[in-house]
Amino acid sequence: MTDFIDAVSGSRTSVTTTTNRYIVGPTVELRLPAGFGVEVDALYRHFRYNTSANLLDAISTVNTSSDAWEFPLLLKKRFMHGPIRPFLDAGVSFNKISGLSQTVQTVVFPNRTTTSTTSNPSELTNDFSSGFTIGGGVDIHALLLHIAPEIRYTRWGTQNFNSIISGGSLHSNLSQAEFLVGFTF
Repeated sequence: MTDFIDAVSGSRTSVTTTTNRYIVGPTVELRLPAGFGVEVDALYRHFRYNTSANLLDAISTVNTSSDAWEFPLLLKKRFMHGPIRPFLDAGVSFNKISGLSQTVQTVVFPNRTTTSTTSNPSELTNDFSSGFTIGGGVDIHALLLHIAPEIRYTRWGTQNFNSIISGGSLHSNLSQAEFLVGFTF
């Protein structure tokens, strides 16, 4: 529901971001008595951002793509009995940036072009972060399958990305809201 990165274009800089709207990954839950459980997820998403800056005697374009892994560890409480059970969960989440690749192409007038690639751009301030997660949803038990739509909110403690780029800005979104649907057996 929220983008992984927030961007603001400047007067001479265009900054765009794309966060894939799907999140995939496995989940494991240990069910405990009285409707409690402990859940661990490994969630994957892909994102990218691009910048284009018009400098006095050059044009610079930066194309960056990366993967983000999120590992929530949650205490879950189910309410009521029957095939439809509302639940709440809360706990900690950890994220890890991986597979980052950035290509910078600079065209200096009249006709000189340079291209470089890196996996450690200056706007990457932390490739690991932790935060607090809270969520709620409903567990629908249909035969052997459990379908669990959920709204989840995470407040991250530190930003993965933070930079001012020629008057524009790029930074990680510290508040993350997600709509997830879990399928378990």
